[in-house]
Amino acid sequence: MVGRLEGKNALVTGAAGGIGLETTILMLREGASVLMTDISDAGLSRALAEVHAVVPTHSGKVQTRVVDVSKESEVEAAISQLDPWGGLDVLFNNAGIMHADDGDAEQTSERIWDLTMNINVKGVWYGCKHAVKSFRRNAKTKASVINTASMVALVGAATPQLAYTASKGAVLALTRELAIAHAREGFRFNSLCPAPLNTPLLQDWLGDDKEKRFRREIHFPTGRFGEAIEQAHAVVFLGSDESSFVNAADFVVDGGLTKAYVTPEGPATEAPRNLGV
Repeated sequence: MVGRLEGKNALVTGAAGGIGLETTILMLREGASVLMTDISDAGLSRALAEVHAVVPTHSGKVQTRVVDVSKESEVEAAISQLDPWGGLDVLFNNAGIMHADDGDAEQTSERIWDLTMNINVKGVWYGCKHAVKSFRRNAKTKASVINTASMVALVGAATPQLAYTASKGAVLALTRELAIAHAREGFRFNSLCPAPLNTPLLQDWLGDDKEKRFRREIHFPTGRFGEAIEQAHAVVFLGSDESSFVNAADFVVDGGLTKAYVTPEGPATEAPRNLGV
């Protein structure tokens, strides 16, 4: 059976864990070739070993490359690495940070603001810019870019992380603009808007603070955080030709959180199992 991404070349940023790792695994299962990028060389090595363990046989290639997405030259070089494969078809701009020192208007320092914007916004812009150049260079007539935003760009919170929230709002606006600008070329741009997830990025930040954790869990209609694999399935859909008429979307995968007023009582729903570590 032909995979949903058969013959497509994909690049995933932030691929050393979480959504990036789960997406890489699913993309390989669906026939894509994937370049995994991350700022952590050690993290990429562990992730690649996990990929080989979970998907021991696959029709596509898989390689890794250390990339700091806040540096344009590194993003450009990574995307160009796919030219010998036939050129980029799917870009998943997933890398991002949520800094522990991010807070409200008074608490957030200029250093944290600039660091967050450089990675979460500039990094996405660089990826989109050089993806478009690659699509044109390789004469693509259809291609897909998925940018990780967040549901916090759609709703307000009394537990602010101002730089992070502002950066994700910028991703939504940037993505919509590019989607419309390049629609006649067949290049689609969509934003993935996850809810808080059971990933190391958030869970390490929450730690053992039960009150901080409860303030978030209570808003989930499902009674639980999302899992990385639930986001990865959405990315595969957005990267595939099945979503050919999905463009400029704020693609929300949040278990209903952003539509909830009062949430149900009772035990939480069962979470799916992630494929990676």
